[in-house]
Amino acid sequence: MLKSLLLVSALLLGSGSSGSRLSLQKPADPPQAAAPGPPPIPAADAAKVNPLKRTAEGAAKAKQIYGWDCAICHGEKGDGKGDLGAKYTLKNWTDAASLDDMTDGQLYYIIQNGRGQMPSEGARVKPNDVWNLVLLVRSYPKKTS
Repeated sequence: MLKSLLLVSALLLGSGSSGSRLSLQKPADPPQAAAPGPPPIPAADAAKVNPLKRTAEGAAKAKQIYGWDCAICHGEKGDGKGDLGAKYTLKNWTDAASLDDMTDGQLYYIIQNGRGQMPSEGARVKPNDVWNLVLLVRSYPKKTS
């Protein structure tokens, strides 16, 4: 019995011919690749130009839609400080530089199709309403002059 106990102890301590030891530690998890970002916006969509000009009627409709669907994350003033905005990294649209690298077509595409955690407007909103939302977002930066 003592010999059996010694043999088992020796095996557990790793006294094999390879000299390796049995590790009782959990092996490290393999490194995981970063989650891929959203796919790029198609060039044809990014190149689209807003066909609308700002009107009082279009602005009022856009503000209404924004209040229903967007303000909860993007904030009432577009500053990214809506009730759910703290959970995400959102652009502060009141900063003029925040939209410098975005075309109207890109904004339209993002509103229409969603991006990352942002849901799409899809068929709920007519194309002209999406273009008016683009105009609304463009109106948020504070004027520096």
